Amino acid sequence: MPNESIAAAVKSALAAVEIPGGGALAGYGGLSEIIVTSGAVAFAISVAPGMEAAFGPAREQAQAAAQKVAEGRKVMVSLTSDRAQAAAGQPKARPGPPQREAVTGVRHIVAVGSGKGGVGKSTVAVNLALGFAAEGLRTGILDADLYGPSIPKLLGLEGQPAVRDDGIFTPHEAFGLKAMSIGSMLTANQAVVWRGPMATSALRQLLRETDWGGLDVLVVDLPPGTGDIQISLVQQVPLLGAVIVSTPQDLALIDAHKAMDMLARTGVPILGLVENMSYFVAPDTGTRYDIFGHGGARGAAKTFGVPFLGEVPLVMAIRETSDAGRPVVATNPDGPEAQAFRAIVRTLLATHPQLRA
Repeated sequence: MPNESIAAAVKSALAAVEIPGGGALAGYGGLSEIIVTSGAVAFAISVAPGMEAAFGPAREQAQAAAQKVAEGRKVMVSLTSDRAQAAAGQPKARPGPPQREAVTGVRHIVAVGSGKGGVGKSTVAVNLALGFAAEGLRTGILDADLYGPSIPKLLGLEGQPAVRDDGIFTPHEAFGLKAMSIGSMLTANQAVVWRGPMATSALRQLLRETDWGGLDVLVVDLPPGTGDIQISLVQQVPLLGAVIVSTPQDLALIDAHKAMDMLARTGVPILGLVENMSYFVAPDTGTRYDIFGHGGARGAAKTFGVPFLGEVPLVMAIRETSDAGRPVVATNPDGPEAQAFRAIVRTLLATHPQLRA
């Protein structure tokens, strides 16, 4: 059935869901657009502040009703009060951030972030995760970059993740990692056009409704910047800390500073800074070129008083293996490119021995 037909079927099913005060959810003004991908159905229910609990049963009924016509897709329903502040009549005290709760089956979470895109953050995240696995840790990776998911490409994932009868995802497995990404549920070139509340709800479900199966460390590949998804993650779950990725270029470092500032403001420890695309060595002459400058990330780490974790060179093999879905740490673990990533992992393990405990 085409996606448009499934969206219409879901809307029709929601006509049987009654909302507080009477009426059907299908005709409720706070019901968002119903978005259908090849692997998921997602929509949001916006309510007035303080009405979240009252709408809880309607949300559960909507989830069940939509699941019946979703043709095996995962149904994601978010309940938000973001759009209702103006209708509240008078200002209300802003609620504090939710209490951070551990993720079932995960001992430690390490986020990998950057201030801007294009610095190779996802490539670093995947190879660090593989580095943890190479050190004997049970490791997973979650693609939290919902608007630009890269993990399926980097790990060569094919097909959609399985969904159990109880609605829990079974993650993909690749090179010894357990992996989850919204990208596995999208058709080729399909954009994610979710507003912030829906995206953060989707992240919560990918994180908490996946059978991680007992991990020592879950690496979370954050989107670039300092937006809703980053803030939602750091408020929801306890993080061991975050690794920030930057190139040596001043523009990238400016934004890396902002990412570190956001994390510091939310109480997330900065595990350190990685300088990616640090330098290039010409294979024919052996001449080194500092294409984006050099040493900027090391200097930034010193300025911020955080560890400098290491340099990753600009090497064609890293690009080629990433594009092929065969990352260097998995396919050539003893090569110099992989050793750059593995040295960073060993530094993290040396400074945070609880990862092995």
